[in-house]
Amino acid sequence: METKNYSFWKSYGFLICMMIGITAGTIVGLLWPGATVLEPLGTLFINAMFCVVVPMVFASIASAIANMPSFRRAGKVMTTTIVTFLITAAIAAVLMYIVVSIVNIVPANFSVKEMVTETEEISVASTGELIVNFFTKPDFSELLSRRAMLPLIVAAIIFGFAVQMEGGSKTMTAKFLEDFNRCIMKTIKIITFYAPIGFFGFFASLAATYGPELIGSYGKTLIVYYVMCFAYMFIFFPIYARIGGGRGAVRVMFAHLFQPAAVAFGTCSSVATIPTNIETARETGISDDVSQIVLPMGATMHMDGSAMSAVVKVAFLFGISGMVFTPVKAIPAILVAVFSSVAMSGIPGGGGVGELVLCSIYFNNSPEQLAVAYTLALAIGNLVDPPATMVNAAGDYVVSFIVSRYVDGKDWLQKKLRR
Repeated sequence: METKNYSFWKSYGFLICMMIGITAGTIVGLLWPGATVLEPLGTLFINAMFCVVVPMVFASIASAIANMPSFRRAGKVMTTTIVTFLITAAIAAVLMYIVVSIVNIVPANFSVKEMVTETEEISVASTGELIVNFFTKPDFSELLSRRAMLPLIVAAIIFGFAVQMEGGSKTMTAKFLEDFNRCIMKTIKIITFYAPIGFFGFFASLAATYGPELIGSYGKTLIVYYVMCFAYMFIFFPIYARIGGGRGAVRVMFAHLFQPAAVAFGTCSSVATIPTNIETARETGISDDVSQIVLPMGATMHMDGSAMSAVVKVAFLFGISGMVFTPVKAIPAILVAVFSSVAMSGIPGGGGVGELVLCSIYFNNSPEQLAVAYTLALAIGNLVDPPATMVNAAGDYVVSFIVSRYVDGKDWLQKKLRR
C-alpha cells in the first residue's frame, strides 16, 4: 500500500499542487478584489521561464537536427509536423463554427460600452512586413527574445542543417548543443518547483481583474468556449493519439497529458510549456529528435485553441452587430484563425495581432467601428487565454504521436511499451 501511495504521489503529486494553486488563486481573486497585489508572484515564475526558454528552443531544435542520422529524417519530421498543425487547427475552427451556429453566444441584455476613447491607435502592417517580421530579424540580438520565436526557430533549423552538412553528430558543435540542452532542461526543472505559488498569484490577480466579466456580459460566450475546449481535449485528443500511436496510445496519452495542460493553463503561454512538454514526451517514449522539433515549433505554429477563439470572437461581434455569421463569411475567419496568428500564440494574450486582422476584415466601415470591435475582441481574448493556451500547448504533445507514426513507424509506441 505504501509503495502504491508513493508511486501515485510521485506521478501526480506535483500536478495536484499546481491545480490547488490555480483553484485557490481563483477563489481568492473572486472573493478579494485587492488580490491584484498578488500578481508579482505569478510574474516571477513566468519571467523565470521566459529567461531560459529562448536558449532552450534554439538548442533543442538545432541539437535535434544536428544529431539526426540523416537530412531525410529531419525533413520528414518538419513536413509532417507542419501539415498536421494546419489540419488539426482547421478541424478545431470548423467545429467551433458549427457550435456557435447552433448556440447564440450573445446575451440578450448585452450593450456596447463607451470604449472607443480608451482604445490605442491601431496600425495595420502590410503583408510584406508581416512575412519579413515572422521569419527574420535585422540584428542577431533581436533573435534573443520570446517576441521573435518564429525567426529564432528558423535560425535554429538553418544552423542545425549546417551542422549536419559539417558532419552531424560527430561534430563537437552537435555534442555541445546536446549537452547544453540537457543542462537547460535541468535548470527549468528547478524553476518549476515554484510553479504552484506562481499559479496562485497569477490566477488570484486574473480573477480579481476579470471576475465581473466572467459572470456578466461575456459569461455565455465563455461558458461555450470553455466547454468546447475541454470537450475538444477529451474527444479529439484521444482520436489523434489513437491515429498516431495505435493500440494503447489513448491510455498513455491521458497518463501524461494533464501536467503540460496544467502548466499551459496556469501560465497562458505555449512557450513556457515547452520544457514540460519535452519532458512529458520523453517519459511517453517519443524520440528526442521528434519532440525537440515538434514541441518548440508547436509553441508558435500550432494553435487549435486560438483557432477556436478566433471563430468565437467573430461570432460574438456578428451577434452584437445583428449580422448573420454565414458559412461564406466564416471562411475568412477560419483561414485567419489557422494562418494569421503564427508566431504570436507563444506570447500571453497573443499580442492582439490575430484580433486586429479579424476585425480589419469584418468591421472596417469606420475607425470607430473598428476600435470598438478590436477592444471587444481583446477583452474576450484575455478571458479565454487560459483554456486556449491549454489546448494549443497540450495539443503539441498529442501531435507528436502523429509525427512519430509517420517518422518511426505505426508501431513505435508498442515497441516502447514492450521494453
